[in-house]
Amino acid sequence: MSKAVFIRNAAQLVTLKGSSDIPRVRAEMSELGMIENGSIWIEDRTIQAVGTDVELAAKYKPRLAEAEVIDASGKLVTPGLVDPHTHLVFAGSRENEFNMRLQGATYMEIMNAGGGIHATTRATKAAAREELFHQSYQRLNQFLRHGVTTVEAKSGYGMDWETELKQLEVAKQLNEQHVIDVVPTFMGAHAIPEDYKRRPDEFVKLLVEEMIPKVAELGLAEFNDVFCEKGVFTPEQSRVILEAGKRHGLIPKIHADEIEPYEGAELAAEVGAISADHLLKASEQGMKAMAEKGVVGVLLPGTAYFLMAESANGRKMIDLGVPVALSTDCNPGSSPTVSLPFIMNLGCLKMGMTPAEVITAATINAAHAINRGHEIGSLEVGKKADVTIFNVENYMKLQYLYGVNHTDTVVKNGQVVVRGGHLVAEFSLS
Repeated sequence: MSKAVFIRNAAQLVTLKGSSDIPRVRAEMSELGMIENGSIWIEDRTIQAVGTDVELAAKYKPRLAEAEVIDASGKLVTPGLVDPHTHLVFAGSRENEFNMRLQGATYMEIMNAGGGIHATTRATKAAAREELFHQSYQRLNQFLRHGVTTVEAKSGYGMDWETELKQLEVAKQLNEQHVIDVVPTFMGAHAIPEDYKRRPDEFVKLLVEEMIPKVAELGLAEFNDVFCEKGVFTPEQSRVILEAGKRHGLIPKIHADEIEPYEGAELAAEVGAISADHLLKASEQGMKAMAEKGVVGVLLPGTAYFLMAESANGRKMIDLGVPVALSTDCNPGSSPTVSLPFIMNLGCLKMGMTPAEVITAATINAAHAINRGHEIGSLEVGKKADVTIFNVENYMKLQYLYGVNHTDTVVKNGQVVVRGGHLVAEFSLS
């Protein structure tokens, strides 16, 4: 049995209580369930009590001496941050493409010339499994230092069975050996491989008849994702891929309407996707369809920022009733960042979201985007003890002082894993 942890006297304690069944929408995204001078009692990896410091100090008075006490005076306490869209496991770097874009090349021009996703695919194929694991582990350490306690991780830098399998197996190993929970998604449909450029339907057939059944049989992924975009997979091809995943028990996700309007948001609603991600060019009709079906809109303002594009209209989506989440889209080409707090800043500065809404979007709504709202994303009795403490006294200051990592302490599964902004030594990879 692990030692009890008592987080005491937070200036503001954001609970987001009461949203474990469905994600928050519209005005609900601003209801943080705030407790001033709030405290949390943690034991057996779970939250045992949440309330004011006076209430919990009285309740646990006989046991205070045996607990690890964390003084959160003057600090903001939130649920552990959740990143619901990453391409965590990859090799290589693409800073040369960054320079190309600064000189006017577009994302699709670079990809069609053999760069982009194809460049990372070549590097990932060539990388040894041990090197992929080591690089990805270090990325997770950086996520942790930024207050993130759960990440989704996609494959998709293989687009052949051997490399997709390697990525998914590394993700599984990371989930077993790193303190961060890693939630796996199969994304064999990340691009059309160069060998199939003139016969994309044959690659779709390979995905549907061979790869997806193998992934499901081996239990290596929970979700199935596709890049529905002009020049990549058409809406018709995407529907075939997502429906095939559903037949094998994989929950649909979709990269939708990122570069051009392509009816990806509409398709997400039609197939019952748990989330549609990117959505920079989503139509109002598509947004309304997502709202009606409860599809989470996972917005990635860091990608738009890095590609020097206009961000998705987060304000409009929230006003239409779409449950909005935020993510880094951590990947080597279009969003090489692990800072979800910075993404929250961009949500305010580039998408018209409020400081309260971005907290909801990076916690409970992000948890729902990866089917984890019942166990993480809010500070409630019985949930996993995943908690982030920020060195600011209120939630608005977290967004006001932008571009700064304010993470002070992170508790994951009831254990302190970051203290004073530094990773606790026993959780780092030697």
